[in-house]
Order: sequence, then structure tokens, then C-alpha cells
Amino acid sequence: MKSDKLLQSWRKAPSRRTVMKGIAAAGAATMLPRPSLAASGKVVVGTWGGDYQNLQQEHVVVPIMEPEKIQVIFDTGNDSPRKTKMLAEKRLPRGSVDVVALTGSGMYEMHKAGTLLDLDFKKLKNGAHILPTLKTAYSIPHIFTDRVILYNPSKITEAPTSYNDLWNPKYAGKVGVIDIQYQTTIESAAMINGGNLKNYEPGKEKLLELKKMGTKIVPTNEAMAAALKTEEIWMCIMWKARGVMWQNAGVPVKIASPKEGLVLYVSEMGIAKNAPDKDAAYAYLDALLDPRPQLGFINAMGYNPTVDDVKATGSIAERIGFSPAEQKQMMVQDYDYLAKNDSQLKEWWDKEFKS
Repeated sequence: MKSDKLLQSWRKAPSRRTVMKGIAAAGAATMLPRPSLAASGKVVVGTWGGDYQNLQQEHVVVPIMEPEKIQVIFDTGNDSPRKTKMLAEKRLPRGSVDVVALTGSGMYEMHKAGTLLDLDFKKLKNGAHILPTLKTAYSIPHIFTDRVILYNPSKITEAPTSYNDLWNPKYAGKVGVIDIQYQTTIESAAMINGGNLKNYEPGKEKLLELKKMGTKIVPTNEAMAAALKTEEIWMCIMWKARGVMWQNAGVPVKIASPKEGLVLYVSEMGIAKNAPDKDAAYAYLDALLDPRPQLGFINAMGYNPTVDDVKATGSIAERIGFSPAEQKQMMVQDYDYLAKNDSQLKEWWDKEFKS
């Protein structure tokens, strides 16, 4: 991680993004407290639950928001219900959520739908440290990682090299997929069946083959960790950061990079246009960029930082970083394709794959 750039610029034309050139983090972490944006208020944060919410509570709410007397209320759920709520409340003068957490593709979709506030970065004291190529006009990047294959080395002695290895008959009934990861699972299947980041349709046929082999569907990331730990599941597609986190927790997994390429995952936060307390919302976004929670997510969850005044050090830097060869394989999802196709992909997943 020696380069000065984290990613190539891809925000202006998301449908044309292909290969990312490099990863880097610059500067040492600044641990001094920073003044808060808002002195009081309440912020409702629409977010995923489980570990992600717990770590926000530990590293953002307790050390930063609580001392500033800003009450944080988590509105927990998955992407689809959160987007549905934003669309349903779009015409209301006051919505029910201030800050919304979504994947990069989900945030792009909600921006195109007109539900997100264009951010005033002058209101973010830590905004100047955002890595430029991760910055959008409507969101701040919180954390990022890439998609890999996790496997149990005591059960699978030959390390996987391709997503296609999940279809190996030797592992029938021992491969798992995660319900909330429907987009990335269909995409991964498409990548080995003639599809690509602009066409997930070939992935559907491939996944139906996996279904016939007895794949196990678990509801959440945390449920997958439990199934891997009990060895009910031996292999899955997952984010590298989660693999690092689960290794730290004693889950028997190793991490393998698929030869099809490393598709990046970016978790972003934005403010609803009709947020009831925009000042408190800005304060929450600023807190997410603070070096303290950024380091907390590095050490606890294995994600890469999205600001230039924080970097991983020691053994964790080696585990979450990327080799030069891996950097050349990096790709970002086609957000425009997903914005147009997410609903039909979810419908197929629920009606055809899960049924």
C-alpha cells in the first residue's frame, strides 16, 4: 500500500468502470478529538444490524456522539426495505430517517431517485480527508473491501481459485449463500457463466444449478459466520474484511481471491433530503470519518479506511491490503445497471432461487 491513490476515478461514468489501479493510505492516524458540528439533537440512522450496528455504537456513538449530547437511534434493516421507505417518504416534508447507510450501488440508486441531499462538505470537518476517488456529491464513503471466497482448509485442502469451485460436486450441500447478498451472489455466478458486471442474467441459470446441489441459504452475514464455525458450511462468497474479522473470532476459514477479479464493496452514508435533523445528520457523517472509528473498523472488522489521515499498520495491514496483482484485478459494480435491475433481481431471487 505505497501508492498515493486508492482508486481510479470512476464516479462520473459508473457503467464504464473496469479495472482499479491501486490501493494506498497516506498519513498516520490523528487521534486528537475534533470539535463537534452540532451541540445537541437526535439523529435516526437507517443501517444494517448485527456487527455493523454494534461497531457504530462502540466506535461512533459512545466516544463521539454521546459526549456531544446527540442521541442516536438506529433504524435497523436490509437494503431493500430501507430504499422502499425512502421512496415512500420522498414527498413528505419530514421523513423518518436522517442518515441512511447503503452500498455504493444502493446509494447511487437513491440519488438518481431524488431522495438524497447533495452534501455541503464545508459542514464536515473531516471531509477534507476523504480519498478523492471515493467521494460523491451525495454520500461519504465509510469503509471498503473486496469480494473473495472463504473456505474451511480442513475440509477443502486445495484452495479455491475461481467462483466456479463452489459448484464442485465434492462440496455439494456444504456451500452457503447469504440472503442479503443476493446482488453479489447473482453477479458472481454471472461472471463464470458468460455474464459480466453489466449483465447478471447468465448468473440465474448457474445459481439454479447450485440450488439443485443443495446449497444452504442463510439470512445474514452473522448467520454465515455461525454456520462456518460449526462447519455446517465449508465455503462461501464473502467480503474479505468479514473473512479477517471471522478469523479473529476463531472461525476456521482462509481467504482466496477468485481469478475472475476482485469486485469492491463500498459502504456509504448519506442524508435524506427530508431528514428531520440535518445538523445532527452532518455530525454523524463527520464522526464516521473521524480517525478513531476508522481505526476501530480496521481493527475490529478488517475494512480499509476511506480517509487519508488513517492507515492500517502491522499484521492487520498485511491481512487487509492488496498485492500488486490483486490491485490489477479490481473492479467496481456497474451502479447504473443495478439501479435499473435491482428490483427484478430481488424478485427472481425470492421467487425462483429461494423457493
